[in-house]
Amino acid sequence: MALWGLPFFYDFIVQQFGWTRAQVTSGNALSKLVVGPVFGFIAGWMVDRFGPRKLMLAGIFLAGAALIGLGSISSLGMFYFFYMLNALGYVCGGPLPIQVLLSKRFVKSRGKAMGIAYLGIGLGGAAVPWISNALVRYFGWQAALRTLGLLIILIALPSALLTGDSPQEEHSKQPASPAPLNGPETRARLAQSRGAFLTLPFFLLTLGGMLSIAAVSGTQQNLKLFLSLDLRFTQSQSARILSLVLAFSIAGRLLMGWLADRVPKRYVMLLIYLLVSAAIPLLFVGHSQIALFLFAAIFGIALGGDYLIVPLMTAEIFGVQVLGRLLGVILTAGSVAEAVSPWLVGRLRDTTGSYATGFIALTGMGLLAALAVLALPKGRTAA
Repeated sequence: MALWGLPFFYDFIVQQFGWTRAQVTSGNALSKLVVGPVFGFIAGWMVDRFGPRKLMLAGIFLAGAALIGLGSISSLGMFYFFYMLNALGYVCGGPLPIQVLLSKRFVKSRGKAMGIAYLGIGLGGAAVPWISNALVRYFGWQAALRTLGLLIILIALPSALLTGDSPQEEHSKQPASPAPLNGPETRARLAQSRGAFLTLPFFLLTLGGMLSIAAVSGTQQNLKLFLSLDLRFTQSQSARILSLVLAFSIAGRLLMGWLADRVPKRYVMLLIYLLVSAAIPLLFVGHSQIALFLFAAIFGIALGGDYLIVPLMTAEIFGVQVLGRLLGVILTAGSVAEAVSPWLVGRLRDTTGSYATGFIALTGMGLLAALAVLALPKGRTAA
């Protein structure tokens, strides 16, 4: 709701406050550029040391508070402040702790487990345009945002409270105490993570993830603006397309998770990135209902696999002992790309009067991500 729900409101903000497309997408950009690099690695270290649940609880409250605040803004400064909270909630309660938790709990069926668990993003993303549209119709867009913030806390908090950090915790009355900061285990893990950071596979994983998330985020964050303000779709028509994308992402998560347990994960990653590149050009014929349906199907399936494949590849190449630290850096780099790309596309639309240049750039990013995947090793890398 916090990630895919906010772009639904961009056109309302543009119309009410007179801001440009670049300004409404810059909230996501500025917040993640500030929060991601500062807190990303710290969050990864905290997950490895204290477990995912505490970080998830903090993230849930921050994300909920951010949407409640965004529903009360009256200035660009307030907009940026609450977007900062939203980005911090994403770092603490989003993919990082969940991916680490799942990777440590599952080995043989890790891909399937990740795909099933990430159905929540598909279900929430598919439902939020319709929920938002109904709330906006009856209460206005600001009350709708505040309601979504409360729903995030009410839905996610009980799940996080019932989730243990590790299988060992469930079978022990006393949770294992974290390793001393200067102990041999901690020093060994730090040495292992430093070695992994210097390898070519880590660089390629980070680069491919950045380019792919840039293509996905740049498209998704501008999609409602494109449909509503450029193609002149009604709110219901726009909600239908946005919901279709996230509905198809449900199938994409299951399909890509299932494939990742049966074929080499690098081929699954390559398929996902090629699907992203194939879907975006369909927006050039956005007035065609068939083209938009194909876009929603292809892009949605790719979107479903995009978020789960990076932790699966990272765990396969480097193992799970320092997975939190590695994903902390990879996801931080991805958050920078995720932040800049929508702003860049919005800026190009403001200056050229068309999304064409931006869509071409996003397609190129997807293809470059696929090239990075082709260079990844086929097996485990020693850090």
